[in-house]
Amino acid sequence: MIIERRIQGISAMRVWILIAVWITMGANTAAQSIPVRDRFNPGEITYYDLYFKWGVIMSHAGKASISIQNTTYANKPGYFYRLLFNTSGLFEKVYKMRDTIDNYYSSNMQLLFSQKRINENNYYLIDDLTFSYGKDCVYAHSHRYTLEKTKIDTILASTKQYMFDMLGSTLYLRSLNWENMQNGDTFPFNVAIGRDRVNIRFRYAGQQIVERSETLKYRTHHFYVDIFDDAFTQSKSAAELWIGDDENHLPVKIRAKLRIGAVEVYYKNASGLRYPLTSRVFIQQRR
Repeated sequence: MIIERRIQGISAMRVWILIAVWITMGANTAAQSIPVRDRFNPGEITYYDLYFKWGVIMSHAGKASISIQNTTYANKPGYFYRLLFNTSGLFEKVYKMRDTIDNYYSSNMQLLFSQKRINENNYYLIDDLTFSYGKDCVYAHSHRYTLEKTKIDTILASTKQYMFDMLGSTLYLRSLNWENMQNGDTFPFNVAIGRDRVNIRFRYAGQQIVERSETLKYRTHHFYVDIFDDAFTQSKSAAELWIGDDENHLPVKIRAKLRIGAVEVYYKNASGLRYPLTSRVFIQQRR
């Protein structure tokens, strides 16, 4: 999960960290459908804790939840995917954030519309992305505006197989089948952000154990995220993701490097999962 932040001209955070009319520019309904439907049940909700890390300092920075449920979009059945984020603790006092990202998907998991609503220290901004599909191209109508004026109104096009918003990329990650993956395998895609079409790729790095405490561990599959964007300290390995090694394919840990420090996201709990969370391992302490 990755959320865009810019505070007084300085990029502060992008973590994991998508409702207008779908533009029909030669739509191909088979394009960009991701095979993730068997990973979730409608009604699933997952909770995460966010931390800011700088050297040995690691302070709690916020909370996030990601949910998915049945919906109707353009009079057709589909899925509603939502991220809610808010700061907490010291960050809440210094720079208050209340952000929401909403995604609407077709029944075959094709992203149709994304809306990101940002409320940061009483500054409001809305990003709408309306997706459409041609034979060999994905389009996103990007409309960014405040309560007073339009800031961006443009069309982004991608000839890559996939283009999402930032939240949509998390479902794409959950759709990957790692049974035949080998270290170094890559999965490229584009993310539409404002005027930019950012090149990103997931890069597989094998299996790894994530430790949350002496008694709680997770078996995971580890991915690097190569992000070609100035918000990160480097493009290669700008972020890392650890996905639980069970049929849910839930993100267990996310780490994104920033120009100053890093942000880390940890799985807290969930409800409505389709499968048991068998990637979680409890260790009994000896008395």
